[in-house]
Amino acid sequence: MNLGGFSMFDLYKAEAEQHGRALSDGLVALENATDPSLVEPLMRAAHSIKGAARIVGFEQVVTLAHAMEDCLVRLQRAQEPIVPARVDQLLKGTDLLVQSAQVAEADVPAWNTAHAAAIADLASRLQQPAAAPTTTMPQEPAPPTSGPAPAAPAASAPAAAAPPPSAASTHAAPPPTAASTTTKPVAGESSVMVRSRNLDRLMRLSGEGMVEARRLEAMQARLRAIRTRERSLEDLFDRRRQRQDVSDLDLEQAHAAIRNEVALLEADLQAHLRRTEELSTTLHHEAIDCRMRPFGDACLTIPRTVRDLARSLDKDASARLEGQSVSVDRDILRKLEAPLTHLVRNALDHGIESRAERAGSGKRAQATLRVSASHQAGMLVVEIADDGRGIDLGRLRAKIIERNLSTPELVARMSDRELTDFLFLPGFSTAKAVTALSGRGVGLDVVQTTVHEVGGSVEVQTELGRGTTFRMRLPVTLSVLRAAIVSIGGEPYAMPLSRMERIDRLDHDALEHVEGRLAARVNDEVIGLVRGDELLGVPGEVQSGALAVVSLRTRQRTLGVIVDGFLGEEDVVVQPLDERLGTVPHVSSASVRQSGELVLILDADAMAIDAARRLDEGTLRGAAAGSEDARSRRHRVLVVEDSLTVREVERQMLTRAGYMVDVAVDGLDGWNALQRERYDLVLSDVDMPRMNGLELVRRIRADRKLASVPVVMVSYKDREEDRLAGLEAGATAYLTKGAFHDRTLLDTVADLIAASAG
Repeated sequence: MNLGGFSMFDLYKAEAEQHGRALSDGLVALENATDPSLVEPLMRAAHSIKGAARIVGFEQVVTLAHAMEDCLVRLQRAQEPIVPARVDQLLKGTDLLVQSAQVAEADVPAWNTAHAAAIADLASRLQQPAAAPTTTMPQEPAPPTSGPAPAAPAASAPAAAAPPPSAASTHAAPPPTAASTTTKPVAGESSVMVRSRNLDRLMRLSGEGMVEARRLEAMQARLRAIRTRERSLEDLFDRRRQRQDVSDLDLEQAHAAIRNEVALLEADLQAHLRRTEELSTTLHHEAIDCRMRPFGDACLTIPRTVRDLARSLDKDASARLEGQSVSVDRDILRKLEAPLTHLVRNALDHGIESRAERAGSGKRAQATLRVSASHQAGMLVVEIADDGRGIDLGRLRAKIIERNLSTPELVARMSDRELTDFLFLPGFSTAKAVTALSGRGVGLDVVQTTVHEVGGSVEVQTELGRGTTFRMRLPVTLSVLRAAIVSIGGEPYAMPLSRMERIDRLDHDALEHVEGRLAARVNDEVIGLVRGDELLGVPGEVQSGALAVVSLRTRQRTLGVIVDGFLGEEDVVVQPLDERLGTVPHVSSASVRQSGELVLILDADAMAIDAARRLDEGTLRGAAAGSEDARSRRHRVLVVEDSLTVREVERQMLTRAGYMVDVAVDGLDGWNALQRERYDLVLSDVDMPRMNGLELVRRIRADRKLASVPVVMVSYKDREEDRLAGLEAGATAYLTKGAFHDRTLLDTVADLIAASAG
């Protein structure tokens, strides 16, 4: 049977997933509260799955769901105690129920046969009285579905088996709630499940749109009538000119009738335009809302994962979820599920201590793992925080040196943030022993890669003995942003409000010069100022009145960009630039304003980074010695590196070797620099925000003017596959950062520049 594009079996799968999630979360809550009143919704869920399975002929599921329902009835009636062993059995049954939702309809008989013995055994045990409460042994490990969690630096946890199959490992698709997707392999199309209230509103709005459209037909008829009256008036004028019997009163009456009709039609047209604009805006927002899902949809498996993994590691931990109703674009949310799982498992395995260790340090026996989401400055901020042992930065420094990733002198100068960046390297681990979860260094590099793919960032904050927080900053949606419309060089540009610190108007007497640079005091802070038209390379004029200044923030400081003026705020629909345009410096995308005018959306981060560099270079040029002719004969090298310490070391090494050196803080900043200046060689890191080194070198090789520029990739990644990935992307050479120990880097740079010049 087919129901609106979905078969009966599709509906069963959706229902099994939904009720399976409810069972998993409810059983975890039941175990913590041991309250029989919590059992009733679990009974309903098991009963619903049983009925749906019977309709589609899933007999083994019927048997299992029936046994689970009987067991839940006994728990509700207090005929047996709620003990962990019984919850384990019910959760194992839940995993099988959810697993059945992943089976293709044609494979049901084979699945029934393969699981008949296991389901019969589990159903039999569910019918037996529960044993007295005992200490639960670690459960049988399940093979990891996406690789074990990464190792964070800390005292190694006791070797333990991996957790049993949990909701995270037995099914990856979200329940059919708000805007979740269900894909049917029919003619290459997919179906999207939308909230019923969203669909109702869309239907209502589309109906109102049809009514408004039909009003135009009536207006058209009235316009034709006015046209007829106009021709009658022309006839009267013709007769008057021919001295026929036409009075002034006749002309005035005809003219008045036309004037009244035009006035009425104009009023109706204005009302129609207002209503159409309201409908279009509401319809657009409603369509966007259909893409949004609550953050809680990405957290459905977390309580179960925390419960199972903590027990398998002989730890005591509970999950605390915050901000579950925060709205997130479903594409962002789908990409967020894997990083969340990695970070939760990482915190449990490495961050949270054993019961004995927590008792010895005077901590509460049960650890807390907090997963929260919030909207901050137009961004989605997701935090995974534990109150565990924290990261031993001293041990991390030692591990970096031990693996020859950097020199002791350089490591000693690194900030905490630069040190914790090493955690995201593939294969990096400080675990003393390799277990099913620890020691392989797999996972955090996946987290960073996934977050960077959607234009986000991830950082680590830690305090030894107090805990660790992983903070991800991601866009709320990829399709719409709130922007300030500014005028630069007489043209409008959109600047995302989420990337702006503040907007000010400054009188000229508030300006000052600091070390030869234009500056102003804004919000009790002296900030450097750069003209927006200079950053964009467009013609501009010196303003005589108050200056309009947009304050932007880089990682180190705040600075101001002078614009012509502010034109208001708007929601702009993000449209990618045509690929034929290539990369336009400081421009991320485009949009069409409410007035129908095309507007470019500025990359505020790139503008801030470029403005900071221009301010710094202005100071350096003023103090530089030597003639311009002498400078022009020196080879110019661009260093692209997001670590301030490493960037400065490379700059100093190359400068002492006689090169002119410019620096860029990430791949996009480096690409923009290549559009402005000519370089003899590029020295680039691999892992960087906004644009990584691999993407940068691919863009260089694809650009006709830059294709011959040598590119040396310098990375902490020393695996053969990483080296091959760099060379395949187009790098001329690939060095590890151990090259700082000797002249390898300088010799490579000299050889490549000489070969390129020859």
